[in-house]
Amino acid sequence: MKRKTGFDLFIKYVKEHLAPAALFSAFATIFAVIFSLYNLPVEAVLYAAGLCALQGAVCLVSGFIRYYKRHREMLRILENVQILSGELEGGKTLAEEDLTAMVKKLKRLLDESETARRDDAKESMDYYTTWVHQIKTPISTMKMMLEGEDSEESRSLLSELFRIEQYAEMALSYIRLGDDSSDYVFKEYDLDGIIRDAVRKYAPQFIRKKIGLNYGGADVKVLTDEKWLRFVIEQVLSNSIKYTREGSVTITVTPEKVLKIADTGIGIAPEDVPRIFEKGFTGYNGRSGRKSTGLGLYLCKTACSRLSHKISAESAPGKGTVISIDLSSEKRVMD
Repeated sequence: MKRKTGFDLFIKYVKEHLAPAALFSAFATIFAVIFSLYNLPVEAVLYAAGLCALQGAVCLVSGFIRYYKRHREMLRILENVQILSGELEGGKTLAEEDLTAMVKKLKRLLDESETARRDDAKESMDYYTTWVHQIKTPISTMKMMLEGEDSEESRSLLSELFRIEQYAEMALSYIRLGDDSSDYVFKEYDLDGIIRDAVRKYAPQFIRKKIGLNYGGADVKVLTDEKWLRFVIEQVLSNSIKYTREGSVTITVTPEKVLKIADTGIGIAPEDVPRIFEKGFTGYNGRSGRKSTGLGLYLCKTACSRLSHKISAESAPGKGTVISIDLSSEKRVMD
């Protein structure tokens, strides 16, 4: 809310008190007319008028001072309404009392609504967490059954089971990122270990699609949350594998602690590159193959924002894509 100047407040105060001022002027005029009809001396009339004007000025100034102080107090409460709403007084007039009562009731309704929203969010979180853990049981059972067979069909089914498991994890991550109480653990981690864990998880997918992987290690420590950074790397690797028909994926870390994951895939149309991190955006390649949900890179962007990392993309159709994650933050300021 824009603060009003003292002059603006004075004009507003005068406008709000035009009716009493008009009444005061009318009374003064009546008295002046009566005094003149009785042929009273001009000095007496002027003296009485001066006293009335002086009293009116005193009332005007004192009233404006109270008006100004009240306005400043309301601004102070408004700027910190979540904390100071309890300081609202009953009001000087019946209208102010009614308005204060409405504000307090609205605040109670808002608190009740926020409590209900948090309860619903917690129930949803508990449900999806339980669902993901439960769905992993039949997935693990099917994996064990298929791993006993060495055929093209079993390998294809294992690949599809892996995708199902990843989609379930993505759903859980989507819920967790929307929860303000996510359990972030910020400290310095060995980046090489996080990368190797992600690569190890997707190794069967690299082998199945016969895609090469180039990674020479990284002797770097970064300030981050291990679980969520690994999630981001896994999502990027998943996209690289999905959209790379042949060639390789190369992982490098620059001296400035920028992690780059480059593939030789189909690439992204120039007009789509600025929007690939938007929620639900699939782009031409995602729509043409009906493979993309438009959530993977959005979750990466959201997670990186929470981790104070920067993620960006460079791409060209037919030449592949490079996803860069800037991990150079020297400190993390917790809210």
